[in-house]
Amino acid sequence: MKKNVFVAMSSILVLGAALAGCGGGNQAAPENNSGSNAEAPATGPKVLKLNLRSEPPTADPGIAEDSTSGTIIRATFEGLTRTGEDGKVHEAAAESYEVSEDGTKYTFKLRDAKWSNGDPVTAGDFEFAWKRALDPKTASNYAYQLYYIKNGEAFNKGEATMDDVGVKALDDKTLEVTLQNPTPFFTELTAFYTYYPVNKKVVEANEKWAADAATHVGNGPFKLTTWEHKNKLVVEKNENYWDNSAVKVDKIEFSMVEDENTELSMFDNGELDWAGAPTSALPTDAIPALKDSGKMKTQPTAGTYWYKFNTEKAPFNNVKIRKAFAYAIDRQGLIDNVLQAGQLPATGAVPPSMALNKDGYFKDNDVETAKKLLEEGMKEEGITSMPTVTLSYNTSEGHKKIAEAIQDQWKKNLGVDVKLENKEWKVYIEDLHQGNYQIGRMGWLGDFNDPINFLELYKDKKGGNNDTNWENPKYKELLNQSALEQDPAKRSAILAEAEQILMDEMPIMPIYFYTQSWVQNEKVTGVIVDGLGNVDYKYADKAE
Repeated sequence: MKKNVFVAMSSILVLGAALAGCGGGNQAAPENNSGSNAEAPATGPKVLKLNLRSEPPTADPGIAEDSTSGTIIRATFEGLTRTGEDGKVHEAAAESYEVSEDGTKYTFKLRDAKWSNGDPVTAGDFEFAWKRALDPKTASNYAYQLYYIKNGEAFNKGEATMDDVGVKALDDKTLEVTLQNPTPFFTELTAFYTYYPVNKKVVEANEKWAADAATHVGNGPFKLTTWEHKNKLVVEKNENYWDNSAVKVDKIEFSMVEDENTELSMFDNGELDWAGAPTSALPTDAIPALKDSGKMKTQPTAGTYWYKFNTEKAPFNNVKIRKAFAYAIDRQGLIDNVLQAGQLPATGAVPPSMALNKDGYFKDNDVETAKKLLEEGMKEEGITSMPTVTLSYNTSEGHKKIAEAIQDQWKKNLGVDVKLENKEWKVYIEDLHQGNYQIGRMGWLGDFNDPINFLELYKDKKGGNNDTNWENPKYKELLNQSALEQDPAKRSAILAEAEQILMDEMPIMPIYFYTQSWVQNEKVTGVIVDGLGNVDYKYADKAE
């Protein structure tokens, strides 16, 4: 998925309803001793109060690339499929679908549904949205998620026309999709936001349609009604949503408070119904007490926290220096002393729930090898002392503490001075895309449960989410081979060979595999936090 903005404190879906101790359907009815004809007491609207902790860069599914934007988009849009309360993918905007015998052609039949402005949702909206995301003019960093579609990659790279792309609205209710190769997880992909539709009429009339609540139009369970940038965002139940009877809350109010301690205080004071992951983070200092009290919910997540190297900026153009920095940190010590929420040390890119090599690819805290590699790398670069290195991260108390700990480890183990630099998320992510950094933190949560989702990030030097400027021909070749291999065991072996190359060349430095931790109001049920780190509020409820 998506770039993760937070320090979150696997593929098993966990329901907020279960974690809260009771589902909405199991709650006892309030006692009424006034007789059968007595009127029930009037109740106000159900409002869920949450915190995003940072401004969503966009509410447009075609260009979104991060977990904060994804949270809002998942609430206000819907794809052909959607993950249900049971953790399985179900038909959503699509009423049904058929797959050809060779697995390369999908025919989706759309149900009767409307956009939040009352327009009908059509197959043409899906065709338009997917081709728009693939169009090089759109410059979507997630365009590669649509490369599974025939000629999707070729069109995105200027080697085919839009008409060559294998998606076509046969009529208003029928969408035909032709894939490049059989893709067993394709219906998982259609539940991901890059595959969501957009209202063609609205988008063509106003290029800034997604930047303001007054012009935003979606087809999901909620509609965007207020967006006070960097302050507050509100979504309300969408009366035009086809399944609106399943939506229990009337409104969700998102604050945008950056400080985790302030957020937790707001939760303790009843100003928020939820604090921490997946839309923010718990203060690391508060985690031991919250854990001991039994209030904190924690679950494994298919995601990896890593540092990226800009491989075109000295000294990290040298692979031995990159590996020296990666080997010289104590991941387990970081988890035990800073994170404290059951994370696992990462010595590979792919998380445990889909691991290709359960033992990893290098030894954690291997200071002796790190010193040797640094010395060799410096000699190759013709330098006798290491310059001060800049480590960048987006504003967060958690990221800061991790960076400070690693700064100390690099000084102690390698004798390198490290300058820390933090920036607001939107600025930070743009600087990474532009290569304006030396080492930068990032988290990646899976978009779907397959290792290719982690490995494909680094296939192309200028791929939308690469940022490292690293590329390797053999690595690319292996990923291309994996797309053609139908035998699961052989495919896994190919991908493991690719991950080995990634770890041998170390354009990224894996640090830990995520868990997600949060506290929630016991009256809140039905919030789905899945094993990929996604949150869905469609089925959320809040008892009076």
